[in-house]
Amino acid sequence: MVVEKVMKRDGRIVPFDKDRIRWAIQRAMLEKGVRDEKLLNRVVRRVVRRINELYDGRIPHIENIQDIVELELMRVGLFDVAKAYILYRKKKAEIREEKKKILNKDRLDDIDKRFSINALRVLASRYLQRDEKGKIAESPRELFERVAVLSVIPDVLHDPSVFSKEGGFDHRPVYDFKAEDYEGKLSIGRFRLNRYHIERLVSLYNELASEGKMKVPLEEILRMIENGAFDCYEDEIEEYFRLMTEQVFMPNTPALINSGRPLGMLSACFVVPIEDDMESIMKAAHDVAMIQKAGGGTGLNFSKLRPEGDLVGTTTGAASGPVSFMHLIDAVSDVIKQGGVRRGANMGILEVWHPDIEKFIHAKERNTGTNVLSNFNISVGLWGDFWEALKEGKRYPLINPRTGEKVKEVDPKSLFEELAYMAWSKADPGVVFFDVINRRNVLAEAKGGPIRATNPCGEEPLYEYESCNLASINLAKFVKYDEEGKPYFDWDEYAHVIQKVAKYLDNAIDVNKFPLPEIDHNTKLTRRIGVGMMGLADALFKLGIPYNSEEGFAFMRKAAEYLTFYAYKYSVEAAKKRGTFPLYEKSRYKDGELPVEGFYHRETWNLSWDELVEEIKRYGVRNGMVTTCPPTGSVSMIADTSSGIEPIFALVYKKSVTVGEFYYVDPVFEAELKKRGLWSDEILKKISDNYGSVQGLEEIPEDMQRIFVTSMDVHWLDHILAQANIQLWLTDSASKTINMPNDATVEDVKAAYLLAYKLGCKGITVYRDGSLSVQVYSVEGEKKKRVPAKPSDYAMKKLKAVVEAEPWLEKFINVEAILSGTNGKRKLTFSVSPLTVPKPVHEHPHHAEKPDIPEEKIKELLGVVYCPVCYERDGELVELKMESGCATCPRCGWSKCVIS
Repeated sequence: MVVEKVMKRDGRIVPFDKDRIRWAIQRAMLEKGVRDEKLLNRVVRRVVRRINELYDGRIPHIENIQDIVELELMRVGLFDVAKAYILYRKKKAEIREEKKKILNKDRLDDIDKRFSINALRVLASRYLQRDEKGKIAESPRELFERVAVLSVIPDVLHDPSVFSKEGGFDHRPVYDFKAEDYEGKLSIGRFRLNRYHIERLVSLYNELASEGKMKVPLEEILRMIENGAFDCYEDEIEEYFRLMTEQVFMPNTPALINSGRPLGMLSACFVVPIEDDMESIMKAAHDVAMIQKAGGGTGLNFSKLRPEGDLVGTTTGAASGPVSFMHLIDAVSDVIKQGGVRRGANMGILEVWHPDIEKFIHAKERNTGTNVLSNFNISVGLWGDFWEALKEGKRYPLINPRTGEKVKEVDPKSLFEELAYMAWSKADPGVVFFDVINRRNVLAEAKGGPIRATNPCGEEPLYEYESCNLASINLAKFVKYDEEGKPYFDWDEYAHVIQKVAKYLDNAIDVNKFPLPEIDHNTKLTRRIGVGMMGLADALFKLGIPYNSEEGFAFMRKAAEYLTFYAYKYSVEAAKKRGTFPLYEKSRYKDGELPVEGFYHRETWNLSWDELVEEIKRYGVRNGMVTTCPPTGSVSMIADTSSGIEPIFALVYKKSVTVGEFYYVDPVFEAELKKRGLWSDEILKKISDNYGSVQGLEEIPEDMQRIFVTSMDVHWLDHILAQANIQLWLTDSASKTINMPNDATVEDVKAAYLLAYKLGCKGITVYRDGSLSVQVYSVEGEKKKRVPAKPSDYAMKKLKAVVEAEPWLEKFINVEAILSGTNGKRKLTFSVSPLTVPKPVHEHPHHAEKPDIPEEKIKELLGVVYCPVCYERDGELVELKMESGCATCPRCGWSKCVIS
């Protein structure tokens, strides 16, 4: 008889699948350079035949099957392959034991097995619930179930049997309801609702009932749930659960932590207003504390505050200025742990016309004993009049916001140079292009003016007291293979998932427990969502497309275009069934405008935008904005994919776990090495010692060097082009780091700012390699010099085209010097003291000696150079890397940005 079932290690009985045997044997064969399809098929047939002979319809254990595989490999003479298979088995056993330790479990389930050790470590350290003694009290399965259940509650309350879009019903809200009385009694199919799910269900019911949109009383809805009337939504919960556990998409961090839990706050991004009076300033400090306590990050524009030294009317004293009040907010953030998980994060913005702009630019300059605003990212807000002054060489007026009068005029060229120098030296401030942000802002009239602030990492421009919840789709999951093994991208499945994720985020607004009533009100006026993407680098690796190539940029544009088009598709359908966002009629959507630059460049279209706009004009949209590209530090670690829209940080690097040291290798790169018979410990060490890069290694074929590029292998020009091409099709912005080598110059930074602006980016964060860490320690010994990145042919062409179109840019952009790598290297831009000039270093942090830092300096450095989570938990100083515009821990995924 044929064997049809097999027993897993956890005792489960599952269908016998010979394809899994085939995959395991093929993996071992490829590792030893054996690429023989006929031989592979022969071995698989022998293994299956032997299993059927020995077990004759009975159920074998998985270990028995693996023993048979080893024996049959040796019987056909594949002794090296058998050895590789045995070692792989041993490694898998070690991995299982490591996972059990991480999760504090005796037995792994099928969901635990899907995630890597790295992913489980991140889940365990920050996401899984713990008991009062600090022990893990939740499995990954339970986490994703509570997230999925909460996401479908709005579907139940918007079901046509109980909901009316037009309203007119008079069922009253219920405010004395005790959710705990119903805990364990309500379920949707197999999924049970906990008390916090029920609490959010009742809250949404009350909101809809107060609008007259509920056809039946709450008691009837609860009875219907008990009787299984809404079990049809079980499949919807199952799909969200599957999409998350198969790592196809992940919500932002607060949603993973807080869904179905007491805090209940799902959004990551907030903007808090701050006016020029003490009541408003202290209210802002309070609001920041409440938002960050719940797990969110805050953006504040300090430009309304009077400058330092200005008159204070009530006391006839002198004002302390915006920067001093930034220190107040920083102190608040320092003592708040977001949802018990991490310190708060802020974006501080000052607009370029403010009299304190120079002090602001230098606010994070490190001097001994100075608070460096470690809980802040800072950005200068630039408007079109500044660029005009720079172009014309005219002096630029600085305006007192209290009086509206000019205080003084400055040389815009000197201010621009000072800004670029500090970004070069300290990686702060960044810049935000407010004129670009507001160029296609369809909400300006509805909200009474332009947007003037962003969230901590800059990808979400927001109005005052507005928030946004985000989720990222893993592009690498949509790369499939045809019958000949050639890769292709499944655009149809991608379109389907985009709409599902848009719905997830729209639903999240309805069940979100906002930290302040002002935020609840303003968020629901626009119903802004942020569908984003991650895994771009891994998707390009799989497709065999270089990140820094014209083909790569075309793929990025198309991926972003699909993202926005199909997010809008969902939003139109939701508007039909549930209604538009409340400010729709006051927006420019009804006039056929979109907040998407690509819509105005018909030559770039891949989809039928004309038809979509007609649908929007006819039915409206549910969401005021729909797409963004956030940082995904720990979220992408959970998804086992590359972060956000960034190139990969390193293809190979050393990691330590309880079972010892091993090389972490990008999974796509690992598969390609094995496919080509190049896999060995020697080559892994060589790549690791080469800063995790394959550039310049003679053992690696040229085509692999071209495709498998890391963030520092990509020239900063190509980084900007990646951001610009993706930005073309987003409604909001993109969080990205423009990586520059250590020997980049201030002239390079200035050129980068101007190019990003002219190419349509909404902001830019430049990071020169080593500018975070070089002041903290020095590297001893001679190390191999990194192969310098060169701009792609496409980048060269674009650079020349931008400068030729506007010749005044030649004053700041030396095309030939940039292309030759000599830009600004023969002259000093500034005469600065040795205390502020970083020592040029080419070494990678992984090859540095352990820094010898006095204990009293540790606290100052945490969250600036080193990961505070790893230090607090394990006492380890793990150096942060710059990714998606934020300092991020490569070990645990902690980021200064709360989204990731």
